Amino acid sequence: MPKTSFKELLDAGVHFGHLKRKWNPAMAPYIFMEKNGIHIIDLHKTETRLEEAAAAMKQIAKSGRKILFVATKKQAKDIVAEKVQTVNMPYVTERWPGGMLTNFPTIRKAVKKMSAIDKMSADGTFDTLSKRERLQITRQRAKLEKNLGSIADLTRLPAAMFVVDVHKEYIAVREANRLNIPVFAMVDTNSDPRNIDFPIPANDDASKSISLIIDFVVDAVAEGLNERKMEKEKEVSDSKAKAEKKSAKKAEKVELKAEKKAEKAEEKEEKKEEAKDSKKAEKKEGEEKKAKDEPVKAAETTKAEEPAKAEETAKAEEPAKAEETAKVEEPKKAQETAKAEETPKAEETPKAEEAAEAEESKAEN
Repeated sequence: MPKTSFKELLDAGVHFGHLKRKWNPAMAPYIFMEKNGIHIIDLHKTETRLEEAAAAMKQIAKSGRKILFVATKKQAKDIVAEKVQTVNMPYVTERWPGGMLTNFPTIRKAVKKMSAIDKMSADGTFDTLSKRERLQITRQRAKLEKNLGSIADLTRLPAAMFVVDVHKEYIAVREANRLNIPVFAMVDTNSDPRNIDFPIPANDDASKSISLIIDFVVDAVAEGLNERKMEKEKEVSDSKAKAEKKSAKKAEKVELKAEKKAEKAEEKEEKKEEAKDSKKAEKKEGEEKKAKDEPVKAAETTKAEEPAKAEETAKAEEPAKAEETAKVEEPKKAQETAKAEETPKAEETPKAEEAAEAEESKAEN
């Protein structure tokens, strides 16, 4: 924040107060001396108070709130209007509308009326009116613009108020005090600083003095707004960085998940291949074992089947053998039977012969 030098204040005539007979005793702490019937303001105190006020206003601007500048004095209003517009702050340089703060909703209605007239002229309804009505509305719009045009963007009560002449703007100060709005003000030797939160003892009549103080204050407000802008940009960049980090982390997580899935898929494939290989190996081993076991089994089966086969062959050969033996034995048996039959016949013939001989002998006898 820029600092004002003692010489600048002195050159601008900030130290000149009012006549001694017009002074306010409450300003005694800020009066340095009296010279030629005029009170001289202590510029050291002016410097410190100005820096305090500027620092406070900078913080208010940095927080994003509005500061209302009030200067209806002829030598101050042009300076204030010109310099305050650069920082986009509301200001009142015409008549202070009574109840502007305490009756703020009504003032907002008037501002809305002004915007409604602008809308009428934009959408073409303004052209349908008669010449007299148009003239009345344009006059009304000009009057509203003159009194309230500078506070059109003030959608709610200001966070603070800066007053150039406390003695002249006493209504504005009272309204601000009633609503507990902090007041920053240039106080001359004829003013009462007790109702001012941040009094700046200075000459409020000289245009050079007003211009110097307003410049310093506006620079502080601009600095606060720039810091706010930088902080917002930083927040945006930080949020972007955080978002990028978050997205990077998510991407990493997704990649890790994909890698894990790929690894699992590879493991599954490897397991499947291993299972296939093991099955093939088992099959091969089984085939080799079968090939090895076949001759043994064949030998075993032949050994085991030999007696059965021998029995079967024996059983199968028995009838044939029996037939053969029968064929072989039949002539033998026939011979034997013939022999057997012959022997009794041979035995029977001598007996018959004997019987015949015996009968013959009997007959002879």
